[in-house]
Amino acid sequence: MSDLHPSTRGFASADLYERGRPDYPAAAVERIVARLDLRPGRTVLDLAAGTGKLTRLLVPSKANVIAVEPVREMRTELERHVRGVVALAGTAERIPLTDRYVDAVTVGQAFHWFKQDEALREIHRVLQPGGGLALIWNARDERDPVQAALSEVIDPLEGETPRRRNRDWRSLLPESGLYERCERALFEHVQVVDEQGLVDRVVSMSFIAAGPQAVRDEVEARVRAIARDAEQPIKLPYMTEVYFGYKPD
Repeated sequence: MSDLHPSTRGFASADLYERGRPDYPAAAVERIVARLDLRPGRTVLDLAAGTGKLTRLLVPSKANVIAVEPVREMRTELERHVRGVVALAGTAERIPLTDRYVDAVTVGQAFHWFKQDEALREIHRVLQPGGGLALIWNARDERDPVQAALSEVIDPLEGETPRRRNRDWRSLLPESGLYERCERALFEHVQVVDEQGLVDRVVSMSFIAAGPQAVRDEVEARVRAIARDAEQPIKLPYMTEVYFGYKPD
């Protein structure tokens, strides 16, 4: 993990990440499966797979799914929850696969951590000509009062941690010169949690999980107060963003 951002230390709490983070909407996964043509005989790489939140949703496509994840604790959690998928150690900048090895690549909730130019070249290297790339994020919908209240707790703690909101991802793939037929799709999603689930959702964030115990305790207390004031069960809305691009034939 020495080449990773210091905040990734928080991902060593992989069981917390698994409990706290939302999955992805079925419609978004269906779009990925269709656009990347995932089916028997095809191979897809789920890059920076974490605990397998996206990986497990690709398995029903019957494509051969390979997961690459740099954090050992995350890989262990992935192997516990997603049977029959090969989980390899590696990073987006050093993918442990040979040239043109896969038909498709997915990245769930992770591309903002990458060295972008290096990662796009490396993904391009392992893709077959014509192969597709899908980037997906669950973006918290801060129009919701609970999500807005959580942001008041979360945002002052982020420091220099990379976050999805720090750039407009619509330009990433077209401007790279490596991918064509680029498109964006949006989907609504809801995560239903109780008080503990809301705590897990917030404390699982990398820069909070990696922070001092006193900070985590204060965050937990503030989030519990938000949970007690919220309508039960708590419904956390997200806008799920998916970006597609394809390696030229």
